[in-house]
Amino acid sequence: MTFSPEPKISHGRAARTAIVFCNLGTPDEPTAPALRRYLAEFLSDSRVVEIPKLLWWPILHGIILRLRPAKSAAKYASVWLPEGSPLKVWTEKQATLLRGYLGERGHQVTVRYAMRYGNPSIASVLDELKAEGATRVLVLPAYPQYSGTTTASVADAVNTWALSVRQLPEFRFVNRYHDDPGYIKALAKTIRAHWLAHGQAEQLVMSFHGVPERTLYLGDPYHCECHKTARLLAEELGLAKDRYTLTFQSRFGKAKWLEPYTEPTLVALAQKGLKSVDLVCPGFTSDCLETLEEINMEAREAFLHAGGERFEYIPCVNDSPEWIRALADLAERHLQGWPTKVADNPMELQASRERALALGAQD
Repeated sequence: MTFSPEPKISHGRAARTAIVFCNLGTPDEPTAPALRRYLAEFLSDSRVVEIPKLLWWPILHGIILRLRPAKSAAKYASVWLPEGSPLKVWTEKQATLLRGYLGERGHQVTVRYAMRYGNPSIASVLDELKAEGATRVLVLPAYPQYSGTTTASVADAVNTWALSVRQLPEFRFVNRYHDDPGYIKALAKTIRAHWLAHGQAEQLVMSFHGVPERTLYLGDPYHCECHKTARLLAEELGLAKDRYTLTFQSRFGKAKWLEPYTEPTLVALAQKGLKSVDLVCPGFTSDCLETLEEINMEAREAFLHAGGERFEYIPCVNDSPEWIRALADLAERHLQGWPTKVADNPMELQASRERALALGAQD
């Protein structure tokens, strides 16, 4: 094992605390070559595809990475923003706002965003933070519900980076916040605001990202946590059980995934005579391809084609003040015990005074 060289230890150096806000990832641009790179990294993760590589790699490299990139690139192009991928735009904005909210509360914390797949990678962000002197790092995934396919994969990336580092920072990981009161209230406020502006449909459909059904029987808590989020959200909204439906989207391959599936459910509702639905995605904190294209375009078309008359997609919490406040509350709870305030750290306080004096002398 070869470890990266470390700078000479600086005794008396003030402790630095950082937060890495991690999302799934996105291609660098909506083109077939960029999608090929992104999908190759994503679908090579054994947390995502639990098939022996001897069987999976010929399928991945011989079929999927030859056919899928161009189709996926066209879908990404349909939702791409001038600033880039919606997922990256919202994730970066959330990290910036989180830093601001924590700063207003007196916390001196560096906040960076990272992507599990694509750029900026978790490893590159950790390299930067370590070079800047970060000694404590809170890893905060953008996934409210825990899954081995997402949350655990973030931990894998952090641990893989750590394998080549001699002097490691302290790490803390946030595994889940599917039942966090602040997150539930932020979701509910977003939905109520939409209802106030557009009216309320006959049925609220809560669509979560799907995973293979076998993961449930192998011990993954994701299915249960999605159901708890849906139940708590319905209670916060005052919805009876017959006024909302939980579904799972984004099925990939021929294996059985968690049911009921979103699009077939919407078609069945329309065929039964339901005329209007509102759809929200409580498993996503940022709007992305899966919400903007798969739901607001494809699922919308399926519902209307089957006889539905009104389909309203309710955006994710994105940069809503209620969500960023809840995110800051969550971060604060997990930062407890670390010296994140200047007054908590005598060395940092002295350093701040010296910087202030130096600036005064320059003036």
